[in-house]
Amino acid sequence: MRVEPLTIRRKLALEIARYLEKQRIKEHPLRQLFWECTLRCNLNCRHCGSDCKKTAETMDMPLEDFLRVLDSVAKKTDPHRVMVVVTGGEPLMRKDLEECGREIYRRGFPWGMVTNGLFMTRERLDALMASGLHSATVSLDGFASDHNWMRGNPQSFDRAVDAIRMMVETPDLVFDVVTCVNKHSLLRLEDMKEFLIKLGVKRWRIFTIVPMGRASHDEELQLSNAEFRQVMEFIRKTRKEGRIRLDYGCEGFLGNYEGEVRNHFFACQAGVTVGSVLIDGSISACSSIRSDFHQGNIYQDDFMEVWENRYQPYRDREWMRKGECADCKYFRYCRGNGMHLRDENGDLYFCHLKRLKS
Repeated sequence: MRVEPLTIRRKLALEIARYLEKQRIKEHPLRQLFWECTLRCNLNCRHCGSDCKKTAETMDMPLEDFLRVLDSVAKKTDPHRVMVVVTGGEPLMRKDLEECGREIYRRGFPWGMVTNGLFMTRERLDALMASGLHSATVSLDGFASDHNWMRGNPQSFDRAVDAIRMMVETPDLVFDVVTCVNKHSLLRLEDMKEFLIKLGVKRWRIFTIVPMGRASHDEELQLSNAEFRQVMEFIRKTRKEGRIRLDYGCEGFLGNYEGEVRNHFFACQAGVTVGSVLIDGSISACSSIRSDFHQGNIYQDDFMEVWENRYQPYRDREWMRKGECADCKYFRYCRGNGMHLRDENGDLYFCHLKRLKS
């Protein structure tokens, strides 16, 4: 078993992308800021990698605490160039979400949200749009049986689809649908594609499930190498058709699939252009990172001081040259994979490239 060698053309393109990424790391312009505004959630998803519960032990972060972060950011960079993404938990659990959005937007920051759609109504979406909502992501993990099985709620599929229909009918909203593929939903990806196109969806993203949190010991959620390659082939084929924009998620270096299954070459942007404020005030990066790679805390530190002067583990990833990455010839392009794929010891959960063995 071996990984298919890179073509000359692919290697040249990756070298250019690598050079540009080195420049980006040097400048590290903040472009996306996640706010984990709550750990409360109205679902009990079997693949969830976070600590979300219907009644969370950690209280929602007060809006004024996060606004102080935005004020810090606005002093050092143009707020119009920093997208604030409100996440959780489930953001719609916050009754003051519209107020949060208004205050974020009033400070000049575009903002979006990630939602499961369960609590979305036409009235709520209209109110969020009036509060400056720019973008949204809705999770839909297959048809009813597969989605409800994943999400642990018999109404979750219908409510997610209703939310998608509302967003399709909202012309000023940019949104996409995210699907976490497992052994069940993999069998119906073609049908799901046709279903989404019929709904009017223009943008679709597919993720595979990281073996962490509740998914760490659930074999039904994990794909075999052959199934993983099947997903890549489906994405490549769908992109060539051009009927819906489909991308693989931002994680994982994919060898010769780079440039064919998403609109950019792989480069983990955690701590490079992406930062986050977690529920307890921890300053981190991508909101999918569950291990403790925190760089400070907003209750003790100024966010932009931390952004400008820390984040060394994110920007210099030579420390990841260990284990299976130690002597990998593709490390120069992958840089050790996504930060969210490292455990508390910094060890890699799995390598995407090895899943593409032939």
